Amino acid sequence: MIKTITFAIMHFSVAFTVAWILTGDIVVGGVVAMVEPAVNTVAFYFHEKVWTRIKAKAPAQITPKEAVCI
Repeated sequence: MIKTITFAIMHFSVAFTVAWILTGDIVVGGVVAMVEPAVNTVAFYFHEKVWTRIKAKAPAQITPKEAVCI
């Protein structure tokens, strides 16, 4: 959990800093730092749904250990 929290802090910090540098406006930097991770989280959810479907359609892989048992 600590790793997740520190990653979130880093993500917010990077989003804020980049927006602030590009716009020169602290308020815009703060808004982007809040909005961008939220949008990214929603996008990640749909990304995972797509990959779950892709994996479900892929043929099953037989590991060498399983092949010996056949």
